[in-house]
Amino acid sequence: MLSSSDREAIIALIKREVVPAIGCTEPVAVSLCVARATELLGAKPDSVSVRLSANILKNAMGVGIPGTGMIGLPIAIALGVLVGRSEYGLEVLKDADEQAVEAGRRFIEEKRISVQLKEGITEKLYIEVTVTASGHYAEAIISGGHTTFVYMRRDDEVLLDERKPSSEQANVQDVELTLQRVYDFATTSPIEELQFILESRRLNKAAAESAFSADYGHSLGKTLRGEKEIKIMGDSIFSRILSYTSSACDARMGGAMVPVMSNSGSGNQGITATLPVVVYGEECGASEEQIIRALTLSHLTVIYIKQSLGRLSALCGCVVAASGSSCGITYLMGGGYEEVAMAVKNMIANLTGMICDGAKPSCALKLASGVSTAVLSAMMAMEHRCVSKLEGIIDEDVDTSIRNLTSIGRDGMDETDKLILNIMTEKC
Repeated sequence: MLSSSDREAIIALIKREVVPAIGCTEPVAVSLCVARATELLGAKPDSVSVRLSANILKNAMGVGIPGTGMIGLPIAIALGVLVGRSEYGLEVLKDADEQAVEAGRRFIEEKRISVQLKEGITEKLYIEVTVTASGHYAEAIISGGHTTFVYMRRDDEVLLDERKPSSEQANVQDVELTLQRVYDFATTSPIEELQFILESRRLNKAAAESAFSADYGHSLGKTLRGEKEIKIMGDSIFSRILSYTSSACDARMGGAMVPVMSNSGSGNQGITATLPVVVYGEECGASEEQIIRALTLSHLTVIYIKQSLGRLSALCGCVVAASGSSCGITYLMGGGYEEVAMAVKNMIANLTGMICDGAKPSCALKLASGVSTAVLSAMMAMEHRCVSKLEGIIDEDVDTSIRNLTSIGRDGMDETDKLILNIMTEKC
């Protein structure tokens, strides 16, 4: 049984990592950094210089920016200057309207914006912004987390300097977790302490439903609800899990001005951790308490795995997030810790190696693949069928299996990450 102080620490961790976001979190984080630098400057900048880590650049190149009908960093940067408010966090652009977008277009046409790759850094999540006006300048740096400011400066006055070597940042963990602790927290904590997690259901379900009657991205979620597709896939819990999850991704990647509940800095991870659990629970008549505990289990599993994987990597986030939702579904099927651990092993055995080639509308396809595997893994676990330690990277111990996954994504795929970025930038 976890102590009250342990529960409080884990609740605080979840509340920091599971937060609302509008739009893809990488370009939005750039907007946030630009907005803060502009606020420090105290005037509309004459120029904006942005220097980014490769992973931020990769995830910001091909995604729609909410409410603009435009793709990529320039409009995100321009709106950060014109209407961004840093106090909104990852909803920094929620005040953007048609007039702001038109002003943003003019700001881009005036060639005030410079975007470059930041050389010589190892931190995968790094955003550095310098703005200038009338002989003054301001600088802001986000590093390690999508809303984590580590440096602020106006002219010669340093207002904040918490820069650390990336290796030191990587070793900082708020709460020490294992899958057993995650499971114990989700299934034994007083239910009133976990009620807040239902906001993820409200936001992400609304995002999915907003795309059923619109055309965002590749409209995968909407397509799966079509007459021909239902004849192929059937009108089942499984097909509705796929359609809801991919539909929310369609809206988010397509630039819809709708908030989603993110997890560990990723809206797609938040969607994938939430909607399969919600749809399965509602379709199967689960109680409100069961859904709350399943969502908590799903989201906290994602947070746990991301602690060692890192915010950004060459490994697609759906591998992690779908592992969380598989745990939640397994719990709703009546599984205990043993079955939940089996589901995680099945997920790792199947999806390890799925690459992240940037945030973009086709991410909906990867989310659909991830949640398909989540359901299959849960069903196998409930039959006590699990990939064994004799197969691939799976270990008898589930936490070791998770570390095997994250070491591949964090360390083993570094060269893959560089090659992906080279391929993407050569197309520009």
